[in-house]
Amino acid sequence: MTPHSIERSTVLPAAPDEVWAAVGDFGGLADWHPHLPPSTVEDGADPELPGAVRVFAVDGKVVARERLLDRDADARSYRYTLLDPLVLPFGDYVATLAVRPHADGAEVHWSAVYHGPDELVPRAESLIGDGIYATGLEALRTRFTRARG
Repeated sequence: MTPHSIERSTVLPAAPDEVWAAVGDFGGLADWHPHLPPSTVEDGADPELPGAVRVFAVDGKVVARERLLDRDADARSYRYTLLDPLVLPFGDYVATLAVRPHADGAEVHWSAVYHGPDELVPRAESLIGDGIYATGLEALRTRFTRARG
């Protein structure tokens, strides 16, 4: 399978620490992402420690499981991997959500690398890049722009 990547980012009119406070909780993705169901952390694990697994379910059916690989609060980033890919036949999917300083406030960068057939790329870009990453980043832009307006 061929390696591929997905990347989306946005600049927000807010301090990086303020943005990290909103997005840095591995178990709280649905708190700010409008299209993701709430998640639970398996076995009551600490969502800030590597190894924690967040589970997304709709009507009691698991739709995704992701394991936290590492979280660096000082660098305002965390990496996670997709377990049991249910939507797309990914291999070695590893995503990073990071908040970086920017001249206009903070840049949120959401990216992933994965292995899969070349014909999977347009679907992955649409479902993950646009449907999850861009939608979540747009919700953050709206949230932080309103807070400043």
